[in-house]
Amino acid sequence: MFKLTSLNLNGIRSAAGKGVEAWLARHSPDCICVQEVKAQHADVHGKYDALAGLKGHFHFAEKKGYSGVGAFSRHEPSDVVAGFGCAEFDAEGRYVELRFDTPQRKLSIVSCYFPSGSSGEERQQAKFRFLDALDPHLVALKAQREFILCGDINIAHHEKDLKNWKGNRKNSGFLPEERAWMTKLLTETGLVDVYRHLQPETTEACYTWWSNRGQAYAKNVGWRLDYHLATPGIAHLARSEAIYREQRFSDHAPITVEYDLGL
Repeated sequence: MFKLTSLNLNGIRSAAGKGVEAWLARHSPDCICVQEVKAQHADVHGKYDALAGLKGHFHFAEKKGYSGVGAFSRHEPSDVVAGFGCAEFDAEGRYVELRFDTPQRKLSIVSCYFPSGSSGEERQQAKFRFLDALDPHLVALKAQREFILCGDINIAHHEKDLKNWKGNRKNSGFLPEERAWMTKLLTETGLVDVYRHLQPETTEACYTWWSNRGQAYAKNVGWRLDYHLATPGIAHLARSEAIYREQRFSDHAPITVEYDLGL
């Protein structure tokens, strides 16, 4: 089995101080995709460029202390791609792709951090631009190779994916346009929401993010924002899933899926 974890760190230095490396050593994934690294190369080099025996590969934001993604892998990739060819969002460090190519299969594992639009209309419009730019990239990638995109998508797709869906219909993360984009991704583009493939009906157990306000975590007033999105052939190799609600190192919980990949 290939154990793949995704986690928004809300700062790699902060998560390290809360014990994420010890948890990784116990959990022993083959790969962990991380988002919101909030660091640059100089901050990571020699400190966090490897965790629990996994080697890290990163796409840092140009702005210090902002965004950034990484993927730590037990297996050496055949290639690493940082960015997806959109200058606006490549400057924000939102996409890193590890390629594992063999004679039998071309496989990519992508760590991706979608923008949040919750701070206001300017960032919401940026989020829409990101979605518009990412979609054709994923279409082209799917035509060439199998892949799993892991990350903080910042979209709850269905009503069962968040606690207070009625009160959030006009809020970023549950806007009709965002949800329609997800629907298109899973129908026309043909990707699979792996968690929902394995757990089609779960509600409160599916949440991966809780606001730091109003005792949201204690009351489990959460959202499902963290996903594994895979091409169909890979999605159907998924065997089990786990959301580690009690093992948070940020305002997100780690989500793991085991795949029968045979790597």
